[in-house]
Amino acid sequence: MPQTVRKAVIPAAGMGTRFLPVTRAVPKVLLPVLDRPLIQYAVAECAAAGIDQIAFVLSPGAGVVAGYFRPNKLLERALEERGDEARLAQQREINSLAEITVIEQTDAKGLGHAVLMARDFVGDEPFAVLLPDDLIWSDTPAIAQLARISGKYGGSVVAAKRVPQEAIPNLGIIDAEPIDGPDASGVHRVRGLVEKPPLAEAPSDLAIIGRYVLTPGVFDRIESGAAGALGEIQLTDAIAAAIGSEPVHACELEGDHIDAGTPHGMLAAIVYEARRRPDFSDAVAALGLSQD
Repeated sequence: MPQTVRKAVIPAAGMGTRFLPVTRAVPKVLLPVLDRPLIQYAVAECAAAGIDQIAFVLSPGAGVVAGYFRPNKLLERALEERGDEARLAQQREINSLAEITVIEQTDAKGLGHAVLMARDFVGDEPFAVLLPDDLIWSDTPAIAQLARISGKYGGSVVAAKRVPQEAIPNLGIIDAEPIDGPDASGVHRVRGLVEKPPLAEAPSDLAIIGRYVLTPGVFDRIESGAAGALGEIQLTDAIAAAIGSEPVHACELEGDHIDAGTPHGMLAAIVYEARRRPDFSDAVAALGLSQD
């Protein structure tokens, strides 16, 4: 992974209304996918890609999210006294995944605003953005795939996947042309980004998913952009505004993706993760769940 991407921003200030009532007390990103909270998958992806400086953008009072990644001395002592070396090593690995910075987003003004809150943390260098609802299982970390494209072509890179027609009106869709050449499979030059277009007006079936590598110029474009009808500041608009002034590419990710931002998606992610893990796969098979 190019060393130019050293920092990541993980927006996690949402209220999690689709998971009520449990999110009355538990932040959505701490809901478990089996035995690991949703946000741990994003942090572990960063760590696997060599990114060890991460900013969480959280709503006020959600410091428990960052607390999950801090040492729990009482727990570690108890595990040590029991001789449970495996679980003790697991806890210490979580502690060492990354250096976490907490940024509070007092007003929920959209994804663009959440990213803008991290401007001081990022400084003047390219950075990654990971949306923790999007779980991606791949041999090469998803964010490292994007960083490779950014390192080769420069500018910003958005993650993409092909989606069925019925999903297009609910997603951000990419107008792009494929790049020819060696090692360019799945890489597209972006001509435009459209939020939730009617199917008849959609430029393609390539949808944006929640991984980005961005240049620091995105912050000025976020600040100068207009808010949408609901007062939200869209990150997509700020990326689209860069087209023509800097390279913008889309990368069709290698790997499997599930949007765990709804209860149905979370259930799918749990089943998928259980099937791929030896300590759970037999239990899933015994339940007779379909492989489709």
